[in-house]
Amino acid sequence: MAVEDSAQTERQSELTRALAAVRSRLARAAESAGRNVAEIELLPITKFFPATDVAILSRLGCRAVGESREQEAAAKVTELTRLLAGSQRSDSREMQWHMVGQIQRKKARALARWAHTAHSVDSPQLVTALDRAVTGALAEHRRSKPLRIYVQVSLDGDVSRGGVDIAVPGAVDEICAQVDGAQSLELIGLMGIPPLDWEPERAFDQLQSEHSRVCREFPQAVGLSAGMSNDLEIAVKHGSTCVRVGTALLGQRRLPSP
Repeated sequence: MAVEDSAQTERQSELTRALAAVRSRLARAAESAGRNVAEIELLPITKFFPATDVAILSRLGCRAVGESREQEAAAKVTELTRLLAGSQRSDSREMQWHMVGQIQRKKARALARWAHTAHSVDSPQLVTALDRAVTGALAEHRRSKPLRIYVQVSLDGDVSRGGVDIAVPGAVDEICAQVDGAQSLELIGLMGIPPLDWEPERAFDQLQSEHSRVCREFPQAVGLSAGMSNDLEIAVKHGSTCVRVGTALLGQRRLPSP
């Protein structure tokens, strides 16, 4: 037990330092862009990291984390409840779990039980499945609020990476309208990932332009989920309201992928 406690103390120190460093980067990026850092959410990506890391982040004041696999996330939600049971400083129910990976329609019902926000919605069929699942979860009192939705867009049409192709006329607006009209979903913005062979500046500039266009049609879609460990400064410059940070905060992945 002493060895385990020592390891957790060391890990908390690591995460404390890393979180301070990332927050400092974010503050400098916001200042450089003439923005208020309070407008930009730092979302730790905890995929392949243990629930003990999520508990530490919770104690350090993080109120949200991102996951990319439903089964892994659901297990962590349960484990976090156990880890924080009786804590006076934090409550697992306050943690907001974001789904940032591609979503299978067959996982919609399970996802509806724990997800606060989904960043990767990109098809009419998925919108329908999620709306049905969340409506059911609300009726069963498994959740108390609609599911917040970022519509994922693709800048280059690469279907393997997900996203609605912005080059297809009306495609993005169609998905946004469907989410906006859904019974149990809330449209909050767009999410984008730079194509692998694009310079980040070009990618985020184009993403910002598409986001501005969408906001004219859907004023509530003010959120822009963009930027990760290596490019968060450029994303903030181009209007990101949520940066998804994994490696710079948590280090190399600690749990093996099955």
